[in-house]
Amino acid sequence: MEHTSTLEKALRGTLITLILVFFLFPILWIFLMSFQTNEDILRIPPSPFFTPTLSNYQALITGKLVSTAGTLDIAFMRNLWNSVLLSGVSVAVALVLGVPAAYAFARYKFPLSEDIAFTLLSFRFAPPLLVLLPLTLYYQQIGLTDTYVGLIWVYQLIALPLILWIVRGYFEDISPDIESAYRIAGHSWLKTFARIAVPLAGPGIAAAGLLAFIFCWNNFVFALVLASAEKQPVTVGSLAFVTASGIQYGQIAAAIVLSITPTLAIALWAQRYLVEGLSLGAVKG
Repeated sequence: MEHTSTLEKALRGTLITLILVFFLFPILWIFLMSFQTNEDILRIPPSPFFTPTLSNYQALITGKLVSTAGTLDIAFMRNLWNSVLLSGVSVAVALVLGVPAAYAFARYKFPLSEDIAFTLLSFRFAPPLLVLLPLTLYYQQIGLTDTYVGLIWVYQLIALPLILWIVRGYFEDISPDIESAYRIAGHSWLKTFARIAVPLAGPGIAAAGLLAFIFCWNNFVFALVLASAEKQPVTVGSLAFVTASGIQYGQIAAAIVLSITPTLAIALWAQRYLVEGLSLGAVKG
């Protein structure tokens, strides 16, 4: 049995604490900034001691941003809802299309299969500015500019390559013998896919969906050009905090805290499925 001394435990605990402080300090600092006024934030030297205020969150929720230049109307909550809608629906569409496609690429060999898969992957790594102008002209002709459908169409093209390539690797790690044994029992291909392949690839599907959601959530360029203020997500709507009287750091910090909450909640939800999937992974190979 491996013996760990008290000194080793203390060193390990100290190192873990230092790593956690190093990585979590920016998040903690932004969280503290969200309860401060601009005067407290810009104070030199900075101090961790301040009188907390909820005015930043109140401005975001009520849509009234009060500054030295006057009262400005902002639509942060609508932008937040747009981000949830666009990212959530786009990832759902990409999962419906991407998971069966990933299974087909993993299980079946057909002409130009690798070329097709690589072409889909290139959609993710192509610079957005390369397709932005022709896409804008095309959208104007077919009437998809400034619509949720048009934005979801673009967003799912961002999510689909990630889901396809990540989930494909998980399907390839699952032994085909397990599926063959299930089909010998008289089950159809569709039941085999739904009851054997998809549950075993659950960790990969959850991880790919979470990663795709983060990429869609952080998209800025397409929403800036293709959508008006009514349809813009939170990444574009945050430009409203740069006002004539200066940058509203407190509201920006509060907006960051609120905007990472849905992603954090989904990450915690997906973590449960990842752990369950790891136990199922014992039957792989």
